[in-house]
Amino acid sequence: MSYENILFEIQDGVGLLTFNRPKVMNALNPATLEEIADVVGRAEREEQIRVLVLTGAGDKAFVAGADINEFLNFTTLGARFFAQRGQEIFFGLERLPKPVIACVNGFALGGGCEIAMACDFIYASDTARFGQPEINLGIIPGFGGTQRLVRLVGRARAKELCMSGEIIDAQQAKELGLAARVFPSDRLFDETMKLARLLASKPAAALGSIKKVVDLGSDIDLRSGCALEAEAFGACFGGEDMREGVSAFLEKRKPQFKGGLTR
Repeated sequence: MSYENILFEIQDGVGLLTFNRPKVMNALNPATLEEIADVVGRAEREEQIRVLVLTGAGDKAFVAGADINEFLNFTTLGARFFAQRGQEIFFGLERLPKPVIACVNGFALGGGCEIAMACDFIYASDTARFGQPEINLGIIPGFGGTQRLVRLVGRARAKELCMSGEIIDAQQAKELGLAARVFPSDRLFDETMKLARLLASKPAAALGSIKKVVDLGSDIDLRSGCALEAEAFGACFGGEDMREGVSAFLEKRKPQFKGGLTR
């Protein structure tokens, strides 16, 4: 599939998806959503893609939201389908059994904040801005913003952000637990790719298990979550990567994981 609204390349086991609509601050429209869905499908199918990184073209925006130019054409039913399709694609991103990093280099508002929250974690530049300002358009978040935000920052703060439309800076996002790390803008991409390449060298099955157990365990009680962890822990012992990792440790050498890139 050729892409008109995004760029996609693979380097050192890392798939790099760049939102590329700089004239509209990389805003999401239906066509862009379908291109994202195609990349998510590729990342799931293609073994050479070990990690997926999302970022925005230019230095002003990661994704500044959904494309408001299309809103006046939506009917009630059309708007609902648009929201449901976005949610479905973001769930696919969230379920991807590989690490997904949001490299937020500017505005991450509305749908931009929502797609960033669907990633495993967010690395942000010190110039990044986050928010769910849909209230100012007379609507609410539609791509999962109300639901993921409450799970990340708590009920009261999520309501406050969504009801006020407040836009917060990167440091506030980090303090709230929304962003994992904040870097100077000129270091953000390099630091993100440094981590992405590191993760690409790790055993893929174990990475996928960590993602699954943390995500599923966060929505169930502690005992059930620990049972899920024990099951996944045991499953690791059925794979070659465990034997390679343990042998390399005992032999004082660097492991060569078949589920990750060798160095």
